[in-house]
Amino acid sequence: MRVDASAFVLWIRGFFGYLGIWVFRHSLFTALRYTCAMSLRMPRLFADTTTREIVRMLSLAAAVGMIAGLGAVTFHLMASSVSHVALDWLAGYRAGGPAGEGEVFDATGQSPSRLRPWLLVIVPTIGGLISGFLVFKLAPEAEGHGTDSAIDAYHNKAGMIRPRVPLVKMIASAITLGTGGSGGREGPIAQIGAGFGSFLASRLKLSEKERRILLAAGMGGGIAAIFHAPLAGAIFAIEVLYRDPDFEAEALIPGFISATVGYCVFSVVMSIWFGIDAFVPLFDVSEGIRFRDPVLLIPLTALAAVMVIASWFYVRCFYLVNARFISLRMPNMLKPAIGACLTGVLALAMYYAFDSNGDRAGHDSLAVLSAGYGYLQQVLRSADGSTLMIGVLIAVGLGKILTTSLTIGSGGSGGVFGPSMVIGGTLGAAVGMVFKEVMPGVPVRVDVFAILGMASFFAAAANTPVSTLIMVSELTASYELLLPSMWVCALAYVFGGRWTMYRKQVANRLESPAHRGDFIIDVLEGMQVADTLRPGDRSFTSVPEGMSLGEIVHMITDTKQSCFPVVDANGAYRGLFGLADVRQFLYETGGVSDLAVAQDLASPDVEPLQLQTDLGSAIGRFAQGRFEELPVVDADAPHTVVGLIRRQDVIAAYSSRLVQLRRDEAEA
Repeated sequence: MRVDASAFVLWIRGFFGYLGIWVFRHSLFTALRYTCAMSLRMPRLFADTTTREIVRMLSLAAAVGMIAGLGAVTFHLMASSVSHVALDWLAGYRAGGPAGEGEVFDATGQSPSRLRPWLLVIVPTIGGLISGFLVFKLAPEAEGHGTDSAIDAYHNKAGMIRPRVPLVKMIASAITLGTGGSGGREGPIAQIGAGFGSFLASRLKLSEKERRILLAAGMGGGIAAIFHAPLAGAIFAIEVLYRDPDFEAEALIPGFISATVGYCVFSVVMSIWFGIDAFVPLFDVSEGIRFRDPVLLIPLTALAAVMVIASWFYVRCFYLVNARFISLRMPNMLKPAIGACLTGVLALAMYYAFDSNGDRAGHDSLAVLSAGYGYLQQVLRSADGSTLMIGVLIAVGLGKILTTSLTIGSGGSGGVFGPSMVIGGTLGAAVGMVFKEVMPGVPVRVDVFAILGMASFFAAAANTPVSTLIMVSELTASYELLLPSMWVCALAYVFGGRWTMYRKQVANRLESPAHRGDFIIDVLEGMQVADTLRPGDRSFTSVPEGMSLGEIVHMITDTKQSCFPVVDANGAYRGLFGLADVRQFLYETGGVSDLAVAQDLASPDVEPLQLQTDLGSAIGRFAQGRFEELPVVDADAPHTVVGLIRRQDVIAAYSSRLVQLRRDEAEA
């Protein structure tokens, strides 16, 4: 095979570029290590506890944003490299991309390769096979669109994401998208940022609440970087968690910090090493976009209706295909290859169907492969639609629904937000071309309908009207369209709220396992430990610290307690032990159990509750510890145990108070 000199030079440049990034990466990790260290030391400069916690969380959010930005760079380079080899070089298909993204591999001066249509089936199939092997062998959680996994980790897994998941997701998604599989970037990059936030919180032994906050901040930082949309990234991460119009307010400010740092890191690295200006909107739109005629709200209402129907079809088709692949009796790692193969077959059929309609029609129809951003950029640059064919627009919009369902629904790795932009943009442009013909007296612009189609489609499909509105505005720098965007997003959300692409969303904070304790505390507000102690709770058995294990075993058989406070000779509290601690010593070998005394069993770090402690704090103490009972002292005698309170006592108080509140509400 003859080697082209310009291609050889290109690869040499790429090699040294990657070498430079390797050096930069190690420098960045060094900076990150010191950032994390400072985030733990800096709060000590502040006397106020709340201020210390805020400073620590914002410092850690900046560290998470730094990694999210670097992860976005790495993912972008990997996907671009795979696409350059698999699609550009092998298949001869150059899809192009958004104007604000730039070209990592500059094709200037190179003659375009001749398209080899049959390879558009083989290449995605090979990519699906490799991706499926990586995912199902190393991290099955990385299959499908990663945003759902991050949402599930937030609500149901205490913010825990295995460290290997983001790495596998990044590699598998780069291969899937780079070989022509239809998918988006937000899923992989959301899991990269969320995964590092979870990892950092776990390594620093932060609380579950702080781990969840850093997870959400990492999602926002990654999305902000890859889409050049810092505000939308931060809002998306706190809005996508819920189906109802609810937000994760605690993660908003850390999300702002993470998104800002992530976007800046991504843009600076791309500028230094590749000369790409990333401080620009991702898409370039034609000039003169304005909204001056309220009559346009009539066709825009029809646009929102079309997007609601299309979003229903998208969600329905995606999960129907997903269910069919789940039911297939074959190894899971082979399923993404089948989905990718069918994606290539559909793309090939569309290419031959439109190839005879013009020089670009067949090529444009191939936007159903990979991200499809190249064709979407073409649509957004056509104000009057003169360079577009309505048949191709509709075919790409509907075809993208099918190819995304086949690629991701089969277990392939990628996101669903990117395809949604292409689907909404192409179908919106088609609606605009129709109204341009039927309403000649109204100033209908096809590119405006494309932009608003992008906004309304995903607002209906994902129940995220606010972040989607901001996202589309930042992607296109079309802030003139905020008013009509609010109109179509509101309509799409209201009528499309019964389905969602993200099935791990919960209805609201009340339904989230992550916040159930918060609402228990709200109900228990004003109640104290003294209100729940019954007369029997003041009668308890305490254990002298010198009592032997044998005596303890005989003593506990005559009590109904599960936990026992240990006291010294003066009756002062010294610690707490439970039945599990006794069993542990009984199973010890070598005669250790014969020498054990109560002091050896006790956990001295279990602080007693006070009679004046509110029940909200008490339930928090039970949640953090392992004991079912806790000792209670009086504020005037903090070392003398006056009773034991059980976890069941607090739950009973909560239930009784909740019934009373509901009765009062009904009577009112």
